[in-house]
Amino acid sequence: MEPPLRNGGSEESAEAASTEGAVGGAATAADQRQRPSPTRPSGRRRGGGGGAGRAETPAGREGERPGPALRPRLDSLRKNRPPFPWFGLDIGGTLVKLVYFEPKDITTEEEEEEVENLKSIRKYLTSNTAYGSTGIRDVHLELKDLTLCGRKGNLHFIRFPTHDMPAFIQMGSEKHFSSLHTTLCATGGGAYKFEQDFRTVGDLQLCKVDELDCLIKGVLYIDSVGFNGHSECYYFENPTDPEKCQKLPFNLENPYPLLLVNIGSGVSILAVYSKDNYKRVTGTSLGGGTFFGLCCLLTGCSTFEEALEMASHGDSTKVDKLVRDIYGGDYERFGLPGWAVASSFGNMMSKERREAASKEDLARATLITITNNIGSIARMCALNENINRVVFVGNFLRINTISMKFLAYALDYWSKGQLKALFLEHEGYFGAVGAFLELLNSS
Repeated sequence: MEPPLRNGGSEESAEAASTEGAVGGAATAADQRQRPSPTRPSGRRRGGGGGAGRAETPAGREGERPGPALRPRLDSLRKNRPPFPWFGLDIGGTLVKLVYFEPKDITTEEEEEEVENLKSIRKYLTSNTAYGSTGIRDVHLELKDLTLCGRKGNLHFIRFPTHDMPAFIQMGSEKHFSSLHTTLCATGGGAYKFEQDFRTVGDLQLCKVDELDCLIKGVLYIDSVGFNGHSECYYFENPTDPEKCQKLPFNLENPYPLLLVNIGSGVSILAVYSKDNYKRVTGTSLGGGTFFGLCCLLTGCSTFEEALEMASHGDSTKVDKLVRDIYGGDYERFGLPGWAVASSFGNMMSKERREAASKEDLARATLITITNNIGSIARMCALNENINRVVFVGNFLRINTISMKFLAYALDYWSKGQLKALFLEHEGYFGAVGAFLELLNSS
């Protein structure tokens, strides 16, 4: 029996009308926390042959000025920080998430000595909000005036579909990224899948970092610095009442223990007891990728935004079989209200019901099915681990207030107010932030 979620029609306006990309993230296969040492870049050629060797000689590339080009690099090394540019990559099953630190305290001398490649990359990333037809910089998530390794600047958040990863690597090659002597720290399954392409096409070696380590580091760091003076964490009060529903800040100052539910292409659920003590409790293959994939099959939609827009106008009760469809009302003995979902898509065994259901109804039912399943598993894990705070993250929740409100309601309803569903503003970027922090720590 799925948890009861009110299946109203379309009271939630579809914030899904934005032009942002698709569901992201991927469920990991690791069942227990592991902390392998990151794979450090090694064996790079010095002088001659590869891009690393060419970067060793200041005059080794056309357009670089001899002498001054190396000064910022050496200055960074002396101050125990990596040379610019600073990136963190999370290469998921559906989306690539990238964070980029834009220094805002560059001196006149530094700017004069800065190599053209570095200037070009900074200008390209910060002057655009879209890159090609699929890359998006989430301007509303930008973190301003951070101080990291003694440098002040802004942190930018960029995403694009994983199927465009070869084009990204090719762009890095064309912009001579390897000449900048920087390290690329990456996490997610794609850090392994695309490692050879980075090496052969981009002349770059990746520092691979465990994705669950990165996820937790990213969550704790972003929550600690806040969201430009506002709280990163929030919850919904009265989530099913359109008139009374409020999005309220939540203080995660003492976060432990917490259950961290990462909803990307699939789902991983972590029990976090401290910043260095956590375990992967379980997961499910039914995640954001499932919702989007099924919607493509059932409705013919082509984007995540389109799928959510359809869902916002649908009525899942025309597709799902409810308790009242079986009992004629409530199942009072076990406290199951008549509006609870008894069987997702259960009405679709009827030819008449199939013909009456619209594409919007099918999209809504798909979203409810995936959300219910995640909420049920999260609740059971919270009870088993004796944890009463559940934090939901991942790109499935981007512009997806329907699912967030349903999760908030389901956990509160079934636990009789003992479980609170919490959400974070930067949803799917925490893995990339964790990889970025590893870059700074590795220096």
